[in-house]
Amino acid sequence: MASGSPLQAFQGNPAFGAVPREIAPGSASLIVLTRDEALVHTLRTMGPEYAVSAVGAESDFASHLLSHSTGVAILDAGAVASSVERLSERLRAQFPDLVLIVAGSVDDQSALATQITNGTIYRFLHKPVSDQRVKLFVDAAWRRHSEELAGITSVANANSPVRATPGAGSNVLVLGGVVLAAAAIVGGWSVLHKSNSAARRNAAAEPSEALAPAAPRDAALEDQLARADKALASGALVAPPGANAADLYRQALQRNPKDPRAVNGLEQVIDRLLSTAEAQLLAQHLDEAQKLTDQARAIKPEHVRVAFLMAQIGKERERAVLAQARQAASTGNIEQALSVLDSASRDAPHSPLMTQARQELEQKKLEERVRQYVNLANDRMRSGQLVEPAEDNAQFYIESARALAPNDAEVKQIQKQFLDRLASDARKLLASGNADQAQQAIKVAADAGVSQDDIDALDQEAEHVRATAKADALAHLALLFNQRLTQGKVLEPQGDSAKSYLAELEQAGPAHQATQAARQAFAARLLDEAKNAAHREDYAGAQHWLTEAREAGVDAANINAVNNDIKTAQDAATAASKANEVVSASSLEIARYVPPEFPLAARERAMSGWVDLQFMVMMDGSVGDISVVAADPAGVFETPATEAVRKWKYQPILRDGKPINQRARVRVRFALQK
Repeated sequence: MASGSPLQAFQGNPAFGAVPREIAPGSASLIVLTRDEALVHTLRTMGPEYAVSAVGAESDFASHLLSHSTGVAILDAGAVASSVERLSERLRAQFPDLVLIVAGSVDDQSALATQITNGTIYRFLHKPVSDQRVKLFVDAAWRRHSEELAGITSVANANSPVRATPGAGSNVLVLGGVVLAAAAIVGGWSVLHKSNSAARRNAAAEPSEALAPAAPRDAALEDQLARADKALASGALVAPPGANAADLYRQALQRNPKDPRAVNGLEQVIDRLLSTAEAQLLAQHLDEAQKLTDQARAIKPEHVRVAFLMAQIGKERERAVLAQARQAASTGNIEQALSVLDSASRDAPHSPLMTQARQELEQKKLEERVRQYVNLANDRMRSGQLVEPAEDNAQFYIESARALAPNDAEVKQIQKQFLDRLASDARKLLASGNADQAQQAIKVAADAGVSQDDIDALDQEAEHVRATAKADALAHLALLFNQRLTQGKVLEPQGDSAKSYLAELEQAGPAHQATQAARQAFAARLLDEAKNAAHREDYAGAQHWLTEAREAGVDAANINAVNNDIKTAQDAATAASKANEVVSASSLEIARYVPPEFPLAARERAMSGWVDLQFMVMMDGSVGDISVVAADPAGVFETPATEAVRKWKYQPILRDGKPINQRARVRVRFALQK
């Protein structure tokens, strides 16, 4: 291919590399051979994760490669005294895991067409460089280095001998004879990398501690959870049917939808599926990654990670299509390259075949294809298909156009419009208060190349939106707490009482002013309830309220003061009871017992309670002079309790052989049978 052809621009474009993702270069360093201070400054401002070493001479460059574990190298064509083509070939032969980027002019790129085509040079960087383009190229190079390093490690682990590259000769800079040493350095780094990865996988594989089951204990539920945990530990995530962790945790949820262990278990199943899918995705096993992601989606379709990973798989499929097109173009078959992109774009019409000279035909086809991609990108932007669906979105068509004509003015313009649109959509989501979706949109914008200043501003706004949402949530919880406290729903019902909303406030913002105020109000109410119960001579109830106060962290001095008042009142009541000669009804012999009727309204509401009654056992054993002493809850069970006791009859009480009237007291309990 002649220098400066569209094929070379096509091959040098990063759109046909890996889809951008987070980089973890580890301890290996990035070395750059250059005397361009601006280039070095740009590289060192990419981020702290890159250890950049800059040298100005080829001899220093070679020494660094021999003494350091280097994953990515950048050659500035202007700093190479010898031939860049021969130097790149020699470096590739001596250090097969080294990913090489060359920076230079358009003429330099043309001279390196063969090395770019056969992969000896991974990327060509036009000078002067831009910050975003440099970071994009270096990130992609680190990913390529990780992929190649995995292959080298496999060979090292199999004890395969390292062979010198044929034709390298003895004039490979000063690197001759050190291939084995370089491979050993790389192999050691790979083993360490794999050990760390294995440790992380083992840590992630450990099931989380199960929460203590709520009383009463559900034996069937515990058995389901135990089987589910065992299946999770053994890796039986979604198979076999009915005996895998996902099915068993779902069965447990059907039995008890509120059990957090089942919910957490399903989250662990999803996490393992998606983590494995991510590993398969990194290994370019897209079908396996898709299968695992589909399994996770079947468990929880709305899971955020599922949606994100599906998008990543789609992008990797796009990358595979674009890589296939690059391979076709590298053989000089531009028509085949365009055909590959046609099949991916689905609805895009094919360009007509031309009969003119091949060079002119190729150029015309490229121009027509660029216009088509620009039009498709505009259409997808108007319909809101910015990054989805895979292979039929604005980003895909823009990157396709940039792969063919990166310096085209119209392509640059639509790229700018696309980036502006991504930032604008993120701002709209933030304005609507949807911080989670906005954060995803911000990440997409950052990956696409939106300026770092805009990304930082969006991140700050997202943090503000989250803080506002949290404040609103705390205010709402405080309102519900006060409402339930006013309604007398202090402890019950579970999940909709002042106590439950205070617990949510404590979890969401323990130091927040609303939480502190609720905590004080709750403590005061518990003490008041204890005093009221003691006043009603419900001493057991008073102690129950004090127990709740202790669990809520109420000051011990206040609890002791109320407890002393209760004991004083209880002693006084005991003395008064003895003075009035009121006996417990249980000490009398009952002749006829009539059970109380359970009120229908209380039964429908599943209420329980009790009523304390005092009454007089007449000389003939009948019951009269009935009065309600206390009831909990008040106003529900007093009437049926009174009516039932009125029908009771006791054996006459004798004193000195004569029947007497005797005042007695009884507690009538109302509880539904389970």
